[in-house]
Amino acid sequence: MKGTIYLEDGTVYKGKGFGAQTTNVGELVFNTAMTGYQKTLTDPSYKEQIITMTYPLIGNYGINDIDNESEKIHAFGLVVRDVCFRPSNWRCSMTIDQWLDEMNVPGVYDVDTREITRKLRKEGNMKCVISTEDLSLSELEKLCEETTLNNDMMKYAGVKEVTRVTAEDFRDDPAFVRLRKRLGTEDIPEDQRFRVAVLDFGIKRSILKELAARNCDLTLYPYGTKARIILAEQPDGVFLSNGPGDPEAAPEAVKIIEKLITNSNYMSFSTGHGRNGRRQKPMPMFGICMGHQLIGLACQGSTYKLTYGHRGANHGVFDKNTRRSYITSQNHGYAVKADSVILHGLDITHLNLNDGTVEGMQHISKPVFSVQFHPESNPGPNDTGYLFDKFIDLMEGGRL
Repeated sequence: MKGTIYLEDGTVYKGKGFGAQTTNVGELVFNTAMTGYQKTLTDPSYKEQIITMTYPLIGNYGINDIDNESEKIHAFGLVVRDVCFRPSNWRCSMTIDQWLDEMNVPGVYDVDTREITRKLRKEGNMKCVISTEDLSLSELEKLCEETTLNNDMMKYAGVKEVTRVTAEDFRDDPAFVRLRKRLGTEDIPEDQRFRVAVLDFGIKRSILKELAARNCDLTLYPYGTKARIILAEQPDGVFLSNGPGDPEAAPEAVKIIEKLITNSNYMSFSTGHGRNGRRQKPMPMFGICMGHQLIGLACQGSTYKLTYGHRGANHGVFDKNTRRSYITSQNHGYAVKADSVILHGLDITHLNLNDGTVEGMQHISKPVFSVQFHPESNPGPNDTGYLFDKFIDLMEGGRL
């Protein structure tokens, strides 16, 4: 198959096609991870994006049955320098070519991904047509001009497209029952587990596994769930997930999180009493990626779109609390404005070592904290798994 990349500024890259024989229009971005392409493509945060992988060979260990972060590929296309059609791995069940074809996602290879990446770094992410069909340049140009991406709009709430439809209880989910059995934690009594309310903005399975591995019973709530519904369940903690789109386009979530923070009942882990003699306890909140940005907005901060975003598994981050630097996995196109949150009850805890952007925050008087990167490390290094332990420690301290 032919493979063509057409950018909104008229730049054309011609290569070879693989995967599905189709045409998509999306936002062209680049990812610097060396492994984890299956996890990347199934990450809901990549909704409506066409991913250029900077690592030159993709597909060499194939596709397996367990590495998906969701039920399908959310990316609109894949661009690589070279693709492996004969993978070698004991877990491999199909090639990436077969998988993309099955998922109706086009791929283009045999193009200069270094040149594409340099262009995006200089000029920013841009609208792109990816095609494995026999279309003329005039047809591609017309399609690019006439297609309006959600990301082109001032406010795109991609979280509304990838969230679940109804609330789901994951304590009896077969995958997590097996996980607890493997970890030897299946016999821990229910009253010794942590009940965590998860606000699903496009959550990855790896995040759920990290929480489940730490004795958390998870209830997942769809976008727009009212704060009173969550508070009525009296969870030990609240987790805010990753997700796609502009955080400022999710005002419902911002209002809900604002109410949850207000009702977090933080009393320095004391045994104080609230109204009507009811005992109060802290309800810790932990946000990742989109959840991090929404916490910033809920605390009267603001966000902005980065020129080309942070996507990859090799981003350096400095933790001001531990005074250490970590290598992190990231996938986001927006960031929190530092000066917008400092005066509204949030301390900045983590900074990006490349551009100084905000990578982590914590509330000065409530058990609320967040990070912009992905500590579940899929794909990527597991340097920052300690943040899940911090969340557990806060919930443990809140039990009265």
